[in-house]
Amino acid sequence: MHFNPQCMATAIGSLPHNDPSSACDVVLKNIPEMPIWPQLPQTNFRESMEIQYCEGLPSVVLEEEKQRMYFDTSRDVTSDFEKFYENYMAENLDYFKISSEFSRGIYEMEKKLKGEDHSSLKYFKNQVTGPLTVGLGRVDENKRSIYYNEMFRDVIVKGTEMKARWLLRKFNFIGRDQLCFIDEPILSAFGSSTYVSVQRADVVQYLNDVIKAIHKENALSGIHCCGNTEWTILIDSGVDIISFDAYEFGETIAYYPEQIKKFLENGGVLAWGIVPTSEKINEETPETLLKKLKAAVKNLANKGVNESLIWEKCLLTPSCGTGSLPVELSEKVFRTLSGVSQLLHQ
Repeated sequence: MHFNPQCMATAIGSLPHNDPSSACDVVLKNIPEMPIWPQLPQTNFRESMEIQYCEGLPSVVLEEEKQRMYFDTSRDVTSDFEKFYENYMAENLDYFKISSEFSRGIYEMEKKLKGEDHSSLKYFKNQVTGPLTVGLGRVDENKRSIYYNEMFRDVIVKGTEMKARWLLRKFNFIGRDQLCFIDEPILSAFGSSTYVSVQRADVVQYLNDVIKAIHKENALSGIHCCGNTEWTILIDSGVDIISFDAYEFGETIAYYPEQIKKFLENGGVLAWGIVPTSEKINEETPETLLKKLKAAVKNLANKGVNESLIWEKCLLTPSCGTGSLPVELSEKVFRTLSGVSQLLHQ
């Protein structure tokens, strides 16, 4: 798919609303060209980013009272694994569906898009939590990261593949090209002493596995990291879109000018998260953020990357999801994002 977003706006995923209809309305009003289905982590712990995609994975335990999820590796998991791999090999996407118990936002957005005219819609964006963030962020019964259990690490990667494909099929009815972002905030800790045993080659391979699954559905892949990381990992994984916090870390993308230059020349896109998802949004306007964005783009251009190409391959987003913000601030983030995009198109 040829993709030149030219400063089109989209979002990362989460909103703080309790009412899914209100969340969808905020999305459709402010980013009508490339809306998302909203993740609503404030409504139910099942909609938090590492739990929302756990249906169908072997040995998952959900503790309602403690509001947590873990993998029980102590019992015989043979039958669970057999069932999982049978459905994976058969490409039975419905087995890996995300039910309304784990996402009201998916089904509300589906209803709205089927029931109303959205002629301005050009693309549709989905998101999954990446296998590294799930694997390193979730634990077994002994509170050890499940990533370090090779068997479970494999099912998390494969489960993420199938969740992404199910989502893309779910919204095929729109009749527009789709994107699916892999949200990997844990990448900001890659190389730290905490995750020193996590190998770069493995990270690239697991991301590439999910990217290939997204490409199977003729969709574009993105990877979002809301902190600083080694951005060449994302390029080496074969991703189409690099999504980063350009508000706090806008200069870091220019640390790799040759690789970014080649990435953009080969059709890659940079999603600039220029709108802060914190109290700092109260200090900013579309005009001040546009000035900050132009400075970051100029900094990259000064390193030898064609400035016109940067703008052509520019997607605009908030710096991260807004699910942890008060509703008023979240909606201000979306209004400001829309304002930045409108200024650039003018």
